[in-house]
Amino acid sequence: MKKTALHDVHEQLKARMVDFAGWHMPLHYGSQLEEHHAVRNAAGVFDVSHMLPVDFTGTEATRFLQSLLAGDVARLADDGKALYTVMLNEQGGILDDLIVYRIRDGHYRAILNAGAAHSDVEWIEAQAPDNVTISARHDLNILAVQGPQAVAKVARITSDEVGQLRPFTSREFPNYFIGRTGYTGEDGVEVLCDSSTAESLWSKLLENGIAPCGLGARDTLRLEAGLNLYGQDMSPDTTPLDSALAWVVHWEPDTRKFVGRAALELQRKQGPTQKLTGIVLTQGIVRPGQSVQSNAGEGTVTSGSYSPTLGYSVGLARVPQSASGNCTVSIRNRDRDAKLVKPPFVRKGRKVHK
Repeated sequence: MKKTALHDVHEQLKARMVDFAGWHMPLHYGSQLEEHHAVRNAAGVFDVSHMLPVDFTGTEATRFLQSLLAGDVARLADDGKALYTVMLNEQGGILDDLIVYRIRDGHYRAILNAGAAHSDVEWIEAQAPDNVTISARHDLNILAVQGPQAVAKVARITSDEVGQLRPFTSREFPNYFIGRTGYTGEDGVEVLCDSSTAESLWSKLLENGIAPCGLGARDTLRLEAGLNLYGQDMSPDTTPLDSALAWVVHWEPDTRKFVGRAALELQRKQGPTQKLTGIVLTQGIVRPGQSVQSNAGEGTVTSGSYSPTLGYSVGLARVPQSASGNCTVSIRNRDRDAKLVKPPFVRKGRKVHK
């Protein structure tokens, strides 16, 4: 299995290590529950260096990304701005979801998911023209510092100017590339740096009271925030329109021909037959793969877990387009009462649905 630069540090902290997309990663450092609450109430740090930054450079980088992605990078008019979008195949299926940053004119950086990174790079290189350089940045590590106190603490350690970053903007600092982005539903930043800097920064973050957090808490946090997980809630077999991601597709200008556009336009004209929505269950734990019976027919849970913030189970489910309201979930051959709701379940640490 692959190891991040902080692998030995995680083992010294007695993290429970697991295989995730071929990487030996920390699941938790003793209590997934405590790590979850640390992010909701204060700040936590995740080593997410299994994800892959890829740089796009060249005079045609903007035009290439306009054709590669469903979101239009031309909307990133200013240096440092960021965009969440998806990369599609010709059938409109989601190859990956990603954040792309405009570093400067002719230079962009995208962050790819670990499980899809290898195939993503192959796909990108096959599409790229000769005048655009694609650089997989295996030299960069990523530390995600998340929580209501995260930005202020990182600013004290790195630069006061970090506190001036607006959501979905980024900036290059000496030794760091920092974006005010994340995957927890809380405020925070993602810091890209080399291996020696990552070790030093990790130590300083912990010294300043930021809790080390593993992939377990990251999953429950993103689920409470209603954020999709690639490989579960979306895949090459599902489109943005049936994965609650229609909002990331930029249809205008209609002259922009991106990969998968024709298939999406046809689906939009015909109307999606299914959708991805939230599901809550107060008795039992909803898990991926469980059957959902709704007022419009059968569906399937794609993500599900106990919600530490709410004290009951929440999940995401793919169901018929017209499904709504009360439903049942099959758990160990027993139907449990549940309800379909619009995500998120938690916003800035507070319950959304009553």
